Amino acid sequence: MARILLCASASVAVYKACDLASKLTQAGHELSTLLTPRAAELVSTQLFEAVTGGPASSTEFGDERRGAMDHIDQARFAELVVVAPCTADLAARLAHGLGGDLVTTALLAVDRNVPRLLCPAMNPTMLSHPAVQRNLGLLREDGWEVMEPASGHMACGEAGAGRLAEPADIVKRIQELCS
Repeated sequence: MARILLCASASVAVYKACDLASKLTQAGHELSTLLTPRAAELVSTQLFEAVTGGPASSTEFGDERRGAMDHIDQARFAELVVVAPCTADLAARLAHGLGGDLVTTALLAVDRNVPRLLCPAMNPTMLSHPAVQRNLGLLREDGWEVMEPASGHMACGEAGAGRLAEPADIVKRIQELCS
């Protein structure tokens, strides 16, 4: 089993990340979870700690449990990185090497040889936007595996590609990456 760094950004689909974290823990993986500050407005880090038994954080500074080099410690912990859900904003920041929060600084510090799985979740029109597709392409070139989002009804009322892949499908892909 692997030590997984699970990172979640501020998508309505972040609730599925809680289910994903639970399923990965039940499968025997050790998790550390990082949330973007906006994701932490949607769901609590304590929820991830409860379902994984591992640490979860959304801030770089000010958390007494964390150190000044937490982003480096998180990067060193990772034998596999999963970003689910990944918003257009987070994909853009990663594609262009911007490190303005704990999630992005940790992900930029992960060794290039560590397998990285990115699971987009966003409105279908956003997903098809040329800038978003360009950023996902850059991430693929940088060694990220991008899991195709599912199609279906979206929280915004639209339908189409952009739904976060189902947690069971993400777990299956992670198991393949770990073998």
